[in-house]
Amino acid sequence: MKHYTFIFSILLIFFSCKKEPQLLKVSGPVFGTSYSVQYFDLDGKSYNKQFDSLFAIINKSMSNYQDNSDISRLNRNEEVDVDDHFITVFKASKQIYRETEGVLDPTIGRIVNAWNFGSENNTMTLDSVKIDSLMRFVGLNRVGLVDRKIKKPEASFIDFNAIAKGYGVDVIADFLESKNIKNYIVDIGGELRAKGINISKAKGWTVGIENPNYDGSQSYNKTLVLKDQAMATSGTYRKFKIDENGNKYAHIINTKTGYPSKTNILSVSVIAQTCMMADGYATAFQAMGIEKVDYFMAKHPELKAFLIFENDKGELESKAFNGFKTN
Repeated sequence: MKHYTFIFSILLIFFSCKKEPQLLKVSGPVFGTSYSVQYFDLDGKSYNKQFDSLFAIINKSMSNYQDNSDISRLNRNEEVDVDDHFITVFKASKQIYRETEGVLDPTIGRIVNAWNFGSENNTMTLDSVKIDSLMRFVGLNRVGLVDRKIKKPEASFIDFNAIAKGYGVDVIADFLESKNIKNYIVDIGGELRAKGINISKAKGWTVGIENPNYDGSQSYNKTLVLKDQAMATSGTYRKFKIDENGNKYAHIINTKTGYPSKTNILSVSVIAQTCMMADGYATAFQAMGIEKVDYFMAKHPELKAFLIFENDKGELESKAFNGFKTN
């Protein structure tokens, strides 16, 4: 009897000493927007310094807003050995460029700047002659990677803005996984990657799809549970131009014409295994139009997408692809 009592006492001590994972939240400014990381950790360890260090490394590699970054130096045709972060994003851009037949093209950067949607301020008046002259240097097929060096035409300008933010999410997520963090969600400016569950609520991470409000306000009608997936959203309702006829043109440039895309798509959300790929595809789908997205998604069952758009009556509609489910 004493033997069993002794074993019971040991078990009682074991279970009473078992630690519960703590929810930690870290947030701050980054990449011209803000980030938020939530994760459960048994030791309650904060990694905010490591996050800041990783963000600084990514900026040093790919920020067009930093004069001394590798990408800025490349665009000035200086000799640069690019790092692994740059190589990863470059190869992913090449893949999406091929799959979308050039709809996503990071070499459109100089034209993005010319329309004042990018990192440089343009004071010149744009006309068809100017745009045609800039379009001569657009085409990621003209850019290559050889032994950590980027080979490109001198006038080409590379801009990873359409994909780098999603990559930043992946970098933080991969870091957490390297620390054996099994339950987390990373959010940079609305680009997300989640793993495991929200232990406090005993379910996956609930996220929202922002309504396309032109007045700048934020509201959410659609939610979903994200688990072991990434989601990125691209919208035209914040940055756009309006012509004399009232037509809205997206900040996403048509890589075939050099002009802002005229589209009735207001928001595209894409779910993929990595946020980098979700980010790139979301941007591309914004410019492709609904029919082309429909055709593309039929060939890519590994992706899920949700579009919000204006119909011919100016009413909002939505369309889901490949089982994208919202509440």
